[in-house]
Amino acid sequence: MKVIDHQYLATPFYGTHKIAAWLKHRGYTVNRKRVRRLMRIMGLRAIYRRPGTSQPAPVHKVYPYLLRGMKITRPNQVAADITCIPMAGGFLYLVATIDMHSRYVLSWRLSNTLDAGFCIEALEEALRKGRPDIFNTAQGSQFTSEAFTRLLHQHGVRISMDGKRSYNDNLFIERLWRTVKYEELYLKAYQDGREAGISLGHYFRFYNTERPHQALGYRVPAEVFSSTPVEVTTIGTMVESLTPHTPATAEPNLNIAPILS
Repeated sequence: MKVIDHQYLATPFYGTHKIAAWLKHRGYTVNRKRVRRLMRIMGLRAIYRRPGTSQPAPVHKVYPYLLRGMKITRPNQVAADITCIPMAGGFLYLVATIDMHSRYVLSWRLSNTLDAGFCIEALEEALRKGRPDIFNTAQGSQFTSEAFTRLLHQHGVRISMDGKRSYNDNLFIERLWRTVKYEELYLKAYQDGREAGISLGHYFRFYNTERPHQALGYRVPAEVFSSTPVEVTTIGTMVESLTPHTPATAEPNLNIAPILS
């Protein structure tokens, strides 16, 4: 899985046929069926126009994409997504929320299941750091669930969801995943979920408060995020913050079964 994930970052346009051929050429005994199964587990798919392969639960409402043509010029336009984290004995799912203007990671959670619970926990933490104007996600059932969307509605947040056939709709967080994988995941070999959580916690603190971004004029995300007043919320209520605040860094918070700890 780690080999496939690494190659996918280099050639995201490779589908299961090409990934299987690439692996065979390098001496791996694998067929397309196994590659397809592993890529499905990791949530990987080749980037090209085709019928959507990630569907929300049939009874859940899907919201329109609100960011098309919009220039992201201030904090509190937020996106969230899920990626797969390979480990020595399996894999975990990582969800993160990111402020698209500042690239500041508002929250993150790890889980060994794809239920909505760990996504809701990440959303609750993100809302404590400010009320987004728009919150953009994929169309996965975790994000279309009633509990997730109800929480956004309670805080007066407009919901936006990626289009079925557009990889570019969530580029900010796709770039985050690429950075996290090259700068953290592929340099480590996590043995279990606890080790992954601690190491990712250190990395996200570094990413938010120490790592300069060229697109930000070589400032760090925390500096840019805290430079503009935002509305700070608590669950169920809203109060305005009239002065800039210093955001807390994302902390480890695991939703992992005991077998991984």
